[in-house]
Amino acid sequence: MTDFTAELEERLLRYTVLDSQSDETSASQPSTAIQLDMARLLAEELTGIGAAEVRTTEYGTVLATIPATVEGLPVVGMLAHVDTAPAYRAAGVKPVVHRGYNGGPIGFADAPALVLSPEVSPYLGEKLGHDIVTASGTTLLGADDKAGVAILMTAARHLLAHPELPHGAIRLAFTPDEEIGRGVDPRLPEDLGADFAYTLDGGRVGEIEYESFSADGAVVTITGVSVHPGIAKGKLVNALHLATKLVATLPQATMTPETTDDREGFLHVYEMGGTAAEAVVKLILRDFEREGLAAKGALLRQVCDAVQATEPRATVVCEIRPQYRNMRYWLEQDMTPVELAREACRAEGIEPVSVPIRGGTDGSRLTEMGVPTPNVFTGMQEIHGPLEWISVQDMAAATRVCLRLVGMVRGEAWRLAWHPRLTPPSGPPAAPSTPGRPAPRG
Repeated sequence: MTDFTAELEERLLRYTVLDSQSDETSASQPSTAIQLDMARLLAEELTGIGAAEVRTTEYGTVLATIPATVEGLPVVGMLAHVDTAPAYRAAGVKPVVHRGYNGGPIGFADAPALVLSPEVSPYLGEKLGHDIVTASGTTLLGADDKAGVAILMTAARHLLAHPELPHGAIRLAFTPDEEIGRGVDPRLPEDLGADFAYTLDGGRVGEIEYESFSADGAVVTITGVSVHPGIAKGKLVNALHLATKLVATLPQATMTPETTDDREGFLHVYEMGGTAAEAVVKLILRDFEREGLAAKGALLRQVCDAVQATEPRATVVCEIRPQYRNMRYWLEQDMTPVELAREACRAEGIEPVSVPIRGGTDGSRLTEMGVPTPNVFTGMQEIHGPLEWISVQDMAAATRVCLRLVGMVRGEAWRLAWHPRLTPPSGPPAAPSTPGRPAPRG
């Protein structure tokens, strides 16, 4: 098959320099206008390579079709997200290609004290001779998920240039706001029009993921009593003091991201601010099981009630909202999409592995909304920070797997236990089919 490395590298470097960071504090859709800059670029490129039905939706998703060369096959969706994480600086990205990696430490021009090495990122030690892409040290790279964007665009260009390759209709979607949990608008399943789909948003080569966290977001608002500090004795109720008390009462030695791994969930305080009059604490709650997630929500409410009890003059309001649910609940009822991806890996000489994602993807929401959507590797590593890196050769492997996958879909092999356009089944989740799976990626 074609060597896609040059095209993938060029696309990744071109896409990563565009700032398309999302913003959870924004109420607009998409949350930032700069994501539409990326959307416009992709729409122009898709039109230029001959894709059909190219459009950008009201909610900021770019849609396109690669027409079928074989009629009567299921419609396959392929997705990647254009936004980058708001957890770290994403403006002014300067991507750097480290050719023919030699196994040693990698330095950063704009952050001399920063070092990437196999000791820090063990997977890097497996990439001898690969072309490694990083940022310059003061920003994230944005391979999450512009690597996925580059892979899908490269695969699309190849398929459109080779109409002799057999495949059914393929629907492409490039979504905004995945990093803040708003990547799947309620209109997307119908607009996508796919029988099943894949997100290109995974890590190391061979990972085919069908299990994610279940996730809730929480906002605790504490309203104190504001008084001039000069006359505050016996009157002032400092909301910031109560916020710190709340955080200190939550688990510290357990049930936090830094103290958990594998299938353990957590409560994560990721933002706190305000004034003596009012303070806001933002948290995310994660667990692989519904019961575990509910227990973490109950614990947070119990702590809020305890803080409220210490100061009745204040008000402590805890709001918990659902974000996404473990896609395993639905995918395990019919593993056909997962098995197709695994077979595509094997056809490329890659042994597939399924690990639980300690996070979520657009596929988590899409699966819950009726479109079975496992996640496929891209190669991205150390995401959401300045050490983020990716191998161009890993991206090429993902591109080849995508092309194999769409060529393997056959109507007679498609046997869904539940129709993807109907409401997914409810009830208690099935137990994991492979409880001894490898530890999940971060």
